[in-house]
This record gives sequence, C-alpha cells and structure tokens, in this order.
Amino acid sequence: MKYMYSLCRSIKLHACISMFLLCLVSYSCGGSDDGISEPPGNPGTDPAPDPDDPSDDWRTLYNGIILPSVWPPKNINISSYEPMNVPYLQTPPEVVPIDVGRQLFFDNFLIANTDLERKFYKPKKYAQNPILKPETALETSNIPGASAKDGGVWWEPREQIFKMWYEAGWLNKMAYATSNDGVNWVRPDLNNGSNELLTLSRFPANSCAVVLDYEASDNERYKMFLRSPNADATDNAGYCMISSNGKQWSWFTKTGPCGDRSTMFYNPFRKKWVFSIRTLGVLGNSPHGRARYYREHSDFLAGAVWSKADVVFWCNADNKDTPDPEFNLPPELYNLNAVGYESIMLGLHQILLDENEIAKAANRPKITELKVSFSRNGFHWDRPYRDAFIPATRVPGSWDRGYVQSVGGICTVVGDQLRFYYIGFKGGDSSSYMHSNGATGMATLRRDGFASMSTTGEGSLTTHPVKFSGKYMFVNVNCPAGELKVEILDKNNKVIDGFSADKCKAVTIDSTIQQVEWNGASDLSSLAGQEVRFRFKLKNGDLYAFWVSPSTNGESNGYVAGGGPGYTSNKDTEGKKAYEKASGFQKF
Repeated sequence: MKYMYSLCRSIKLHACISMFLLCLVSYSCGGSDDGISEPPGNPGTDPAPDPDDPSDDWRTLYNGIILPSVWPPKNINISSYEPMNVPYLQTPPEVVPIDVGRQLFFDNFLIANTDLERKFYKPKKYAQNPILKPETALETSNIPGASAKDGGVWWEPREQIFKMWYEAGWLNKMAYATSNDGVNWVRPDLNNGSNELLTLSRFPANSCAVVLDYEASDNERYKMFLRSPNADATDNAGYCMISSNGKQWSWFTKTGPCGDRSTMFYNPFRKKWVFSIRTLGVLGNSPHGRARYYREHSDFLAGAVWSKADVVFWCNADNKDTPDPEFNLPPELYNLNAVGYESIMLGLHQILLDENEIAKAANRPKITELKVSFSRNGFHWDRPYRDAFIPATRVPGSWDRGYVQSVGGICTVVGDQLRFYYIGFKGGDSSSYMHSNGATGMATLRRDGFASMSTTGEGSLTTHPVKFSGKYMFVNVNCPAGELKVEILDKNNKVIDGFSADKCKAVTIDSTIQQVEWNGASDLSSLAGQEVRFRFKLKNGDLYAFWVSPSTNGESNGYVAGGGPGYTSNKDTEGKKAYEKASGFQKF
C-alpha cells in the first residue's frame, strides 16, 4: 500500500515537471510543435449587454453616436454591390461631444453648412523606397521577400524605437526588425542566428497582424494573429498569441475558420478586438468575390475562438470602385485593416483589380491598391475618396509594381507628418514571378491631411452643435497668404459675447497645431459643457481639423495610430511636447 502511494506521488511529480517544461517550450516558441492552448478566460461570444437596461450605456459612443440594439449589425446584404450605408451620416447626433481627438473634415458629420470646397489628398511615396528589401539568407532562401503583410510597424515608447514584424520570403517565416528613425532598419539576432520569429514548424505565414497593446498588462503587451497558407492551415484556422516584448510568443490559441489573408486590429474607442475575416466557404462566400466577415470581442484570446454563428457579413468592394481598364473586372476587397486615429477609425481597403491567372500569364505581380476609408463607429465605412490612396506603379522593374498592401498600425505620427508603411512587389524569377521580391516602403502625408475645407477666396463653415470640457481651441490650418478667424455661437445661432470673429486674433500661418485666441478671453472654460457651434471664417487657405484641448500644449486626447516619438502610448496626451521630441527626426 505504501509502495502504491509513493508511486502515485512520483507519477504526479513527474507529470507536474512535464507540464512545467511544456509551458517553457510554449513560451520560448522555438524548436517544437508543442504549445497550442485554450485561451484563459471565457471563450466565445462577449456577454450581450441588455439593451433595455438604462444603466448600461454601451450603445452611446464617445462622439454621441448611438449604436443599434443588435450589434454588430446583421443586416448587411451579402449580395449588394452598392456602397456601404453609413447610418450616422443620415441621422447624426443632435449634439456631438468633441473631447476625444482632433475633429476631421472628410465627411459632413460635423458640418451644418459651408461654402468651402472639400479637397482630398494622398501621401507622397518616399524617394528612397524601399526601406526594407530581401537581403539576408532568411529573406532570399526561397522566393525573395521582406514584406510586412500585414505584420506591423509600431513605436515602442519604453525602448524609444520603432518595431517591425514582417514576412521573410514568401509564405515562409516571420521576422523582426527595429529602427531608431523609422527609415533605417536593423535585423537583431534573436539568439537563433537570425531575426526569425516563431521557429515552430507549424507557423509558416500567409498573413500576420501584430498590435502593440498599450493598455494591457506587461505579459500581454503585444498581440499577434497569424494565418498560415491554405496548404498548412488546419481547419482553415489561424493562431492568436501574446508576448511581453514582441519577440518571444506564447499561448498559440487556435482561431475559428477564416480565409487566407485574414487579419485583426484593435478599436480603442470601444475597447474591442476586431477580426477582419476573409470570406470562406464554411462561413458563406460573397457573389462579389473576396470580401470580409466581422468578429469583435473585448478579450483578444477568448475572441479568437469563434464559430459561424459568432461572425457577421461585413463588407466588400462596390460599384464605386472603378475597374482597371486593362482588365475590366469587377474589383474585389482583398483586405481591410484599420487603426484608431484621433477621433475616428482610419481604414485602408485593399482593392484587387485583376486575378491570379491573369497576373501569372503576364509574368507580373497582381494589381492591388490601397484606398482610404473612415469610420466613426468602427463598423460602417465611409469611402468618399475613391482614387488610389497608395497606388501600384504598374511599371516593370519598379519595387511596388503591384500587390500593394497595408501594414499593421497603418501609420505612425512623427511631428506634423504621418508615415504610412506599405508593401509592394516587383516580381522576378519566372517560377513565382507574381510573388517575388516583396519589399516594404513608406509614404508621408500632412498630419490630419486626408481632407481639407478650402477656398482661394473667402468662405465659412459652421458646425453642428458640439460640447466640450476643454479650455483651449486649436486648429490644423494652412493660410499664410490668407487668414482664419473663428466665432462661437450659442444653441440659438447667436454669436456669444466675447467670442465673435471681430474679437478673434487672426491666424495667418501654416501649422498642424495652432492655438486660436480671442481678445479679452483667456480661454473657453466659461463655455465648457454648453451646446455651441463654431463658425470658421477662412480666406485663401485650407482647414484640416480643429479641437479643444485641456491645456495650452494642445493635446487632443485622441489616438495616434501606430504611435510615434514623444508619445507614451497610442493616445495624444502630449500635444506640442511630442512635436518637440520629434523635431530631430527627418521630415520628408
């Protein structure tokens, strides 16, 4: 009896040691196929709030938009090829709170009336692109490539560096790079003789998305979703993982079914993880080819476990996406990625214009391009500008001839510029011409510079009623040869005493962070919490954004996409201080 008891204790001890060693293998993510685990917490669908419970304000967003009681919406017509209906533009809030982020002018959400002209802009490609190209043995050992598809580029404030996750080769290995300036990149040795990530044999990459989660505990600071190529994807699933440093990964939670090139991002306004799922037969195919299903959850690893019942059809390309005249094929939605930027979710729709067989026959990469999109509720996308935001060159020999795609994080904020990282393909060897020589590049845009309200003469713009708790008004404006004045109206459209255009100090500058002041008024604190309208009177200039800040530093308390120098998180709590920290970085 004693012998049996000792034997049982010995077996239990060895079992515990084995489990401990298994966990170590899982955490190091190297040299074994072990490490797949169930997520901590409760997998499956988020508990649905009670829409009839008055104490539950989940439906009211930071900008006054009220979500429908059925969320996410289940009424998107998978057969429709019409542009997505955007409910909050048809029925905007009576009063718009503006405490979160800079307020942008790409739509009419904030505009009651104006005679200014809306102009859209696209980023300028960096002249020395690509900034990362296939050079090492890891990147050239099969089909050459060094492309962040989606991967990610994020600013890590704790280390004061930019970090990049990218695919080395094609359908091959994940790799890691760092940069002090976001332009010149190094490939650190990850104690395996290279910069290779995820050395487990079950993790070849078709697409991958990495998010730096500034709000998480240290051991979950980095989140990754990886989808292997179809030939290697068990049950058409991907894997979700967490990391404390972006280099060693653990948990490896198997996801629900998803098509290749699925991805994920974080909606910081609603604190939801969103899986952007490529259409797949088991979920239901779109008659319009490649399209997207939507899955959201407040817990990253728990949210990775889904079934068909947990996802809803989301969006596809539409009849305002112009076919390429060379192919004359209906465009398809190849991918959709997004990030929180100031007061909106900023998206990039990757639009496919030809097909694999056409590209193969022509011995070139297939043509996909990036088109910008905007959402104020994280689900419905407004796409007012249909030109390619970041186009493919289509020029033989150019590094981004085709297959242009977004990078996780979408853009970083460096002073008064946004840096959009993107990938493109040159083509190369005849055996896999379409997918050869992928590389990563950069394009820059004025901060907030997606759209402006502009005039070469004189004009005005009056907002809908807004509310704020801040004290100091700021604008992003370009009018060095003109001027901007602002007056503030009450809810009855009468100019508030002390805040008329006559009292306003004329702004005559080109600046992305310029304070607006009134003679005789130290700040706007007397108007905090009231319903007011702003009337902008512009001469010969471009107005990009406005906001009311709690301090003269001009912080917006909005989100800054992939972060940037001077920011301690993905939120602008620094204002001008971040500009000062970024002043040593090269401007393009």
